[in-house]
Amino acid sequence: MAEFFDALNEKHVAMIAKQPLFFVATAAADGRINLSPKGYDAFRVLTPTQVAYLDLGGSGNETHAHLSVDGRITIMFCNFDRPALILRLYGRGRHVLPQDEEWEGLAANFTLLPGTRQIFVIDIESVQTSCGWGVPFMEMSGERETLQKAHRQSDPQEWVDKMQGRNRSIDGLEVRPTDRFIAGETG
Repeated sequence: MAEFFDALNEKHVAMIAKQPLFFVATAAADGRINLSPKGYDAFRVLTPTQVAYLDLGGSGNETHAHLSVDGRITIMFCNFDRPALILRLYGRGRHVLPQDEEWEGLAANFTLLPGTRQIFVIDIESVQTSCGWGVPFMEMSGERETLQKAHRQSDPQEWVDKMQGRNRSIDGLEVRPTDRFIAGETG
């Protein structure tokens, strides 16, 4: 049975801290619904009603586009161990790019990874837990290093030029790209 909360509690935060994977869903009024898996040590609970995650350059930038025009976002965590549990965070999100005034303060919460292009900040409107009894048991055997390796091997100016060229979503929505390459650093 699903339960709703106005904010994250200690049990929710503990569950989030154990998860190596989370899912992000966004949508604009028209077009595709975007659903993306996210890994790495990229998620932070800032307060009981605000979270953030690092976003690395990849194949698209749909979350950025959708949040720019709509703001709605859902984050989902699944516990693949015991106890069975699904945790969803419903809220409104926004992007913060390295060139933005807010960047330094937010980035200090993370170890920046190679290819970091933005941080998404989500103001939580509600938290939902559900049983997760249909989710299989799974064990993590390791992170894929391919994305970070590709970013580490990138020429910084070519990387920025590539990101600047990705200024539209797959549905044609505008995206404000980053203007700098982050090689990876401790925040």
